[in-house]
Amino acid sequence: MKKNLLLAVLSGLLLSVAWPTYGYSAFIFVAFVPLLFIEKKLRDSAKRTKRKVFFLSYLSFLIWNIFTTWWLWYSTKAGAVFAIAANTLLMSATFMIFHIVAKRTKPKIAYIFLICIWLSFEKFHLSWDVSWPWLHLGNVFSEQIAWIQWYEFTGAFGGSLWVLTVNVVLFLVLDHFLKYRNKRYLSQGIGTVVLLFALPIIISYVMYINHQEKGEKISAVVVQPNIDPYTEKYVFSNEQIIQLLIDLCQDKIDDNVHFLITPETVLADNIRLQDLSHSYPLTLLQSYVNKNPNLNVILGLAMIDFFSDASQKTSQSNYWRDGIWYNDYNSALLVNKQRNTELYHKSKLVVGVENFPYQGVLKPIFGETLIDLGGTVALKTTQPQRSVFKGNNTSGIAAPVICYESIYGEFVNGYIQNGANFLSILTNDAWWKNTQGHKQLLSYTRLRAVETRRAIARSANTGISAFINQRGDIIAHLPYQKQGSLKADFQLNNKLTLYVKWGDYIARIAYFLSFFIFLMAFTRKREKLF
Repeated sequence: MKKNLLLAVLSGLLLSVAWPTYGYSAFIFVAFVPLLFIEKKLRDSAKRTKRKVFFLSYLSFLIWNIFTTWWLWYSTKAGAVFAIAANTLLMSATFMIFHIVAKRTKPKIAYIFLICIWLSFEKFHLSWDVSWPWLHLGNVFSEQIAWIQWYEFTGAFGGSLWVLTVNVVLFLVLDHFLKYRNKRYLSQGIGTVVLLFALPIIISYVMYINHQEKGEKISAVVVQPNIDPYTEKYVFSNEQIIQLLIDLCQDKIDDNVHFLITPETVLADNIRLQDLSHSYPLTLLQSYVNKNPNLNVILGLAMIDFFSDASQKTSQSNYWRDGIWYNDYNSALLVNKQRNTELYHKSKLVVGVENFPYQGVLKPIFGETLIDLGGTVALKTTQPQRSVFKGNNTSGIAAPVICYESIYGEFVNGYIQNGANFLSILTNDAWWKNTQGHKQLLSYTRLRAVETRRAIARSANTGISAFINQRGDIIAHLPYQKQGSLKADFQLNNKLTLYVKWGDYIARIAYFLSFFIFLMAFTRKREKLF
């Protein structure tokens, strides 16, 4: 048991040291091997092994989750504990399902099932109400962009498939050698592993070196106001914030700048939806835009809509008092000389902060306790489609991606399918302070650039604001906690990648294969299966 514990800890540490932005991605290709040896040994030597497999895998995944996402503690202590414990539980349950099926199938089928069930778990974790895909395996290469240029064909699921395949093949080679001591097989097997590891990298480097940015070139400015969300965000009025934004970007705005992008909810004092067009802060901004007729401002703001007609209620509405409800929005607004108000409401929400998962089950038990945290949290109202912002006097069409949305590959594809030729990302990740949290979120954003072949202009409240080109390189950035603005040129690409067209097809294939193998494992006699 002691040896198994050490192997479980080793897997957890290898997963952790592989993770961006401090780690080195290559460790991920051996990280599952110790855990696979544990599972194989228990499967071959003992009965009633499910608890042991679950416990040891839980230990591995708990180490991984703690080392890579501990920074959640800064924004919500209870939320951090829940996120780490629940995510670890889901990973361990997935691994235990593999173990159960492996006892009823032949080894090769079992390991195909492991790959498929893990990919299915990752896809499920992107889709349900308690979604938290931060540690999806394909994200591990966000600092090794030159390795994964083929994400434009596969998305991040291609990376997950690559990681799992190399781990499984390496394990099978080592397991065979330890059992039979066949050095010739070992050398051939290691050659196969090296090929599986190196070939995708070689292909990617060729793509990376030969890549050419596509489309018309435009200029944009991103603003980094550096407002502390704990001490300053709700102190300044919206009018003061507008003036600050203008002051920060004034020296960079000219007739060649077509977009100015601000952080998420930079206007934190809720503006009523029905008062939007004539609110004083926006009147100030409109006056500035009128002096710069080519300028299109993408503004992050908090909005609210009160109503008393109960028929307007949705599952995302909040009760105020005396028969009055309200919808709360985390929004992006396009402001230009045309005065056509275009809005987008954030639609991938942070669990427990912006949405209440499975209200029908949990609300009768907990009431409002999960969302009433001193008046700082309310259910956000989303929208079904991905809006795009067509600029005035430019061919630029922006995708107004808001913060947490940027880690969802297929979700971001929706903006591109609706015509966006670059991504504007509005974020406020200052809640996590100067930790890996904001660094990882920026790093993951680079994957979206490769998947969609769209340049990115990213405005972050306290940093790191940046411009990213179509192959995922950060071409300019503002350091963390530096107040200012940043100007850069980038190109507009209107072509659709294979991944944008097909989405998470790898995961959908994995869903089918997982279901098929699982069904066969429990409907046929064990000795006859495959």
